[in-house]
This record gives sequence, structure tokens and C-alpha cells, in this order.
Amino acid sequence: MKTQEVNYKFGDQEYRAFVANPEKESAPLVLVVHTWAGRDDFVEKKAIELAEEGYVAMAVDMYGEAKVGTSTEENQSLMTPLIEDRDKLKAIINSAVEAGKKIDGVDSSKVAAIGYCFGGLVVLDLARSGTDISGVVSFHGLLMSSDISTDGIQAKVLVLHGERDPMVPLSMVDDFQKEMTEAGADWQLHSYGNAYHAFTNKEANDPNLGTQYNENADKRSWQSMMNFFAEIF
Repeated sequence: MKTQEVNYKFGDQEYRAFVANPEKESAPLVLVVHTWAGRDDFVEKKAIELAEEGYVAMAVDMYGEAKVGTSTEENQSLMTPLIEDRDKLKAIINSAVEAGKKIDGVDSSKVAAIGYCFGGLVVLDLARSGTDISGVVSFHGLLMSSDISTDGIQAKVLVLHGERDPMVPLSMVDDFQKEMTEAGADWQLHSYGNAYHAFTNKEANDPNLGTQYNENADKRSWQSMMNFFAEIF
């Protein structure tokens, strides 16, 4: 396996992605989108795990210059401008897709994106933008709606949700399901019982934020993603 940093520009901003490559002649590309904290060790490790499964994995930088927050307040300040400008968010993640397709060994006809928490919202917005990729997977992602392209949703959608996630109330889940159905999307939502926000992150145990690691949900959600990849690729 080879790891490297891949730099690319969107507008005047430079973005720095971490790429793990199994160095096959040709392999699908999987983008990995970070939590509100930025492109940290958590998503880089996920990229390495995906490369071990045979995918070219690109841990995306949504903030530019690979910025990583060091506190709840800093994480919030990094994320909020993109939450408030979903068109810019979609443009940034689409630029990452285009950069990823140029990586050596990528089969550009087979592209997916996965995201965690804030990253889950990002990959769902990537699907909403109408980009023609194979699929997207949201792990304990935020499910607020945004505009759907006139091209519709081309990617298959898998949402892996913690049933007790305080950041994603049942009303938001219901609205999301209605949105996907009305958009004619090919979508699934798996809800894991007794799982809170950030259930895949062993470091995310903060009662004030409603985050808690859940080993069963972590393992089951990863397997659900792998099954999904077997279908779409």
C-alpha cells in the first residue's frame, strides 16, 4: 500500500487530501469525508482500512489547508460556514471527486463517497447535487435537507443511523425519508438500536454532545457498507 497527500485547488483555496492506494492496476475510488473536526487521524485510518479492502481511498479536506479543530468551539466555527452555504459545500466536495478521479490506479467509472457526522451530510449533498457516481454512505450523518439538482439523485444512497442520536431526531429522519422517496432516489436507511451519535468513534464519548461509541453498531455499519459496495461496484 502507498499513502500520499494529494493537493488540489478550488477557487483560491488549496485543499489537501490523504490518499491510501492499494496500488492495483485499477480499483474503485472511495472518498472519505471527515467529521466537524476536519481531516484528522480518524478518517485517515478509515482510508487505510478501505485501501486494505482493495479501494483507492481519499480522505477529503473540506476546510482547506487540512485544517483540524482542537476544541468544540473551533470545530463549530469551521463547520458552520459550510452548513450555512450548502451550494459551496456541494462545489467543494465535487471538486474533490474530480481530483480523486485523476489519481493513478482509479477506475473513474466506479466512485463512491462515505462520510461521518458532518461528513455524512456532505456525501448526501454530493448525491443531491446530481453527480453521477455509484453511491454514497452516511455514518451517523446530519440529515437536514437541501436543494436537489434538476438532474435528480444519480447515486444510490445508504444511511447508517443511530436510533438514539440526539442530533438527528425522528422528525428529521421522517423528513429525510420523504425527501429521498419524492426525489425518486434508490435509498436505504439502517437504524441501530441503542446507538447514539458518533457510534463508530471510540474516542467520541461525551454525554453533553450525546456521542457514544457502540461496538455492535460500528461493526454492523461497516459490514453494511461493504455489502453496499459489493452491490454498486
